Amino acid sequence: MRPVPIGSMHYWEKDSVGWLTFPALEALPFVRHAFSTRLGGFSTGEFSSMNLNFGRGDPRETVEENFRRFCAAAGFSMESLTASAQDHHTTVRRVGAAERGVGVTRPRDRESVDGLITDDPSVTLVTYYADCTPLFFVDPAHRAVGLGHSGWRGTAAGMGACMVRRMEEEFGSRPEEIIAAIGPSIGACCYEVDETVYEGFAPLETLGLSNFFFRAGDGKYRLDLWEANRRILLAAGVLPEHISTARLCTRCNDSLLWSHRATGGKRGGLAAFLAVTPRGEDDGA
Repeated sequence: MRPVPIGSMHYWEKDSVGWLTFPALEALPFVRHAFSTRLGGFSTGEFSSMNLNFGRGDPRETVEENFRRFCAAAGFSMESLTASAQDHHTTVRRVGAAERGVGVTRPRDRESVDGLITDDPSVTLVTYYADCTPLFFVDPAHRAVGLGHSGWRGTAAGMGACMVRRMEEEFGSRPEEIIAAIGPSIGACCYEVDETVYEGFAPLETLGLSNFFFRAGDGKYRLDLWEANRRILLAAGVLPEHISTARLCTRCNDSLLWSHRATGGKRGGLAAFLAVTPRGEDDGA
């Protein structure tokens, strides 16, 4: 199986299931990661075909079968999955073996969790997307990982910095050693927002809003979530050479990736997966 370059990522396919990875994370032998696509699932109609979101109206048993199929292709244990409970805030939760299955094979046990971190190799972190920005974090020194969900509200609230701080607190991570990646999301090419959203970014004024907001006329702006998140990570101490950006717009690539805006909300969902492999295992990404 050989990958196909797409954007700054690699596309892989096995048994008709497609997923994406970052070359920078593939290079870390103790990390397994993936970002799903629309391809290779069992869902039908507006959810066709790899829908990994339980909350859209697709039968639960179908979504569970999609998870099983995706895990089998991309190399994850279904029993290890631990999912977020996203609501566009910046709460970050450390999870371990006790949380295995939460949000996937077991009911949610908390609300308002937009970030997950772990150093437990028995756990695979899972977060959900359909235009918002996935943030991947790996601390090679402490074999710890994190996933953060960052829409415009989370980005304005500094979700990336919250993830870095929490990894510092929980694992002793040093920002300059963290490897970060900014996954597929809606790009500035397609993301038109209004003055309310612009004003919501006032906390990030020191980063220079003109670096990621561009006037589009009629009181509208184009918002570059990739650059906003990159600057947040830099301000948090992550080194520029340690940040990868997918450069894949979900709306522009809506035949491959789910996009809320492209479908008018009639859609399935994507998921990011990230895990630490057990010591002694050299599985790659």
